[in-house]
Amino acid sequence: MTDFAATMTKLGIKTTGSTTAAAAAKSKGKETLGQADFLKLMTAQMKNQDPFNPTDNTQMIAQMAQFSSVAGIAEMNTTMKAIASRLNGTTASDAAGFIGKTVLTPGTVAYPRSGGGLAGAVELDDATTQTTVTIADTTGNVVRTLDLGPQKAGTATYDWDGTDSTGAKVEGAPFTVTVQASNAGATVPAQGLVWAPVESVSLTGSEPMLTVSGLPPVKLSAVRSVG
Repeated sequence: MTDFAATMTKLGIKTTGSTTAAAAAKSKGKETLGQADFLKLMTAQMKNQDPFNPTDNTQMIAQMAQFSSVAGIAEMNTTMKAIASRLNGTTASDAAGFIGKTVLTPGTVAYPRSGGGLAGAVELDDATTQTTVTIADTTGNVVRTLDLGPQKAGTATYDWDGTDSTGAKVEGAPFTVTVQASNAGATVPAQGLVWAPVESVSLTGSEPMLTVSGLPPVKLSAVRSVG
């Protein structure tokens, strides 16, 4: 009988053939060996070792280091789960505070500010040599084209004063905003971001959903900024 098998037998755990520690523990209704089990096994091993052939110190230290590492990872996982749970709870409770505010989120429909004009942004996967924002009224007529020029990869912002190319004030809100981006003639993936007012919040799903004017329901995680 091996030292491990002898130790497990003294602890009342039966082992047969190539039974592993995990399998032995499972025979008692447990799937894994916990900290208490490890300490119990180590104590039994030290008590029942052959005094003329004691366990090598290097092996003992290696066992302790291995268990310490596994225990540390398990504790870290538990802590991370607790943090994630806490963050999800905070997100859900704070989501109601978005009502009445405006959020920057992916979309194509934009409402002007009370003083006229509107702001937005473009998310670019790569650098561009040409970036254009086109604004159309409710009838589909293009009322202004904004040339943002070359941009780096990331987020490029714009601000439209609410006038056409002649300086006349434009009516016809809400406006439809589309973006085009290219680099030396090659299309660059681009995502338009618009500011939209939040009308209500739904907390029934796994993630809070915002009801915003002119857009489909928006996940809270899709919000880039809050105004």
